[in-house]
Amino acid sequence: MALLLDPDFHVLAANRAGREVFGLEKDQLPLGLLEATREGRLLEALRSGSARGELRLSHRRRIVQFRLLPGPRPGDTLMFLDDMTELRRLETVRQEFVANLSHELRNPLTSLRLAVESMQGDPAPPVHALRQFAARALIETDHLADIVANLRELVQIEAGQMELSLTSFDVRQLVTEAAARVLVDRPLDLRIPEDLQVTADRSKLAQVLHNLLDNASKFSPPGLPIEVAASLGGGEFRLTVRDHGPGISPEHWTRVFERFYKVDPARPRADTQSEAARAGRARATSGSGLGLAITKHLVLAQGGQVWTEAARDGGQVFGLAIPMPISVNE
Repeated sequence: MALLLDPDFHVLAANRAGREVFGLEKDQLPLGLLEATREGRLLEALRSGSARGELRLSHRRRIVQFRLLPGPRPGDTLMFLDDMTELRRLETVRQEFVANLSHELRNPLTSLRLAVESMQGDPAPPVHALRQFAARALIETDHLADIVANLRELVQIEAGQMELSLTSFDVRQLVTEAAARVLVDRPLDLRIPEDLQVTADRSKLAQVLHNLLDNASKFSPPGLPIEVAASLGGGEFRLTVRDHGPGISPEHWTRVFERFYKVDPARPRADTQSEAARAGRARATSGSGLGLAITKHLVLAQGGQVWTEAARDGGQVFGLAIPMPISVNE
């Protein structure tokens, strides 16, 4: 973006990018800088005496770098504005990613180190204690391996290195197989039409189901079912997984599919489960914080979308919709 200003800070001319950003027409110029842009910080930059710098445009919600150069006539100033919004956003994402990854690795590494140090104690621990420490070390090692594997998969997905293999398959069978692999210890309430078949990437949807069922099984109280519903209509395949846990506060719904995002644990109260759900309190999450992020990208790769919402009578619903060529019983 480029603006040509006179000594009284009137905008004499603007290039096409500048006119588009600030909503200017050629026949409106010349116009006072504040009137033309509604950005007081641009005026502050001109008066600061600095030839370059960075500032945030409040009305346009952009971060820009400015450069001031002499104009073609004495007293005129050329102001160049480079949009840095996306670059700064990516820097923030990278910083948050590094901080979150460090946090996720710290706990298993600390636990692993404590287990190994305990095994090396003097005098040596008894055999049964050594076995306990070794089992703990193995659990933490598996957890670290899961984090690395999930990160590698997420990077490949986001880099567009994932290929789709479309096949026709039975949805009920897929859900049953996924539940068996997750070792779901809650009853399954399948609300899926008999012989419902879709054409999609079976392995990718199996992984999506694995993540959603694993998530639901962590929060459904013992004895209460996990409800899985699927339907096909309007050229769109929809699937939802509902638990009967305390639910997630609405302010977290748009972020639960982000990498490493975890909801703050809720403080338990002597409420009934339905009252807790209606209150919309947050619930704790466990694991690496990558499962739902992978789920989102696996669905997006197939042209679909994911969401979460509160169930009508308590609990949380996670859903997906894939509008892609689907054949039913063909």
